[in-house]
Amino acid sequence: MIDLGGQNHHPAESGTGTSDRPMAGWKMTLHLVAALAVGVVLGGFGVSELRDSRDLRERNAVVALVALPQSANFGGSAAQGSVQLSGQLLLINAGPAPITVREVQAERPGFTVRSTGQPRLLPPGGTGQLLVELRFECSVAIQPEPLSLRLSVETDDRQVREVTHPVALVGSAWERDAQSMCERHAAGTGLVS
Repeated sequence: MIDLGGQNHHPAESGTGTSDRPMAGWKMTLHLVAALAVGVVLGGFGVSELRDSRDLRERNAVVALVALPQSANFGGSAAQGSVQLSGQLLLINAGPAPITVREVQAERPGFTVRSTGQPRLLPPGGTGQLLVELRFECSVAIQPEPLSLRLSVETDDRQVREVTHPVALVGSAWERDAQSMCERHAAGTGLVS
């Protein structure tokens, strides 16, 4: 049973219960807002770093290479209707990152080319020569359509990629030197150094 008429009243205690609850709720809200702000900043930084990393990987994977035949008069030999010459291929890195050209080769009826020199590191915008061995069949006319060179290229991210590049043989130093050697071979001189 409850006595409602009794005189034993106790004053309410101040500073406890109801007045602490709004303050605790306010502190909790501040903590949540601060945690959210830190999360947004860190998340934005992480996304930015991820995007920069992806952009760098994409940039390092780009291969923009120009290849041009240079002289093929570094000696050679002629036998059985064909000539074999040592020459150079001029390489230009038109891409945004360094590349290493490891190997070059191409083949079509009457003509083959393959690299014989060491791999060539090319900085962005840089040029260099790669030593190649050329083999021409004197009886086969050089075709007017470009020769498709296959190049093995290592990009800055250490990935090896195979790329192709068309090279015009007609009118090139390679064609001129090979025809000259074929003519000398037909005239009976055979060996050139």
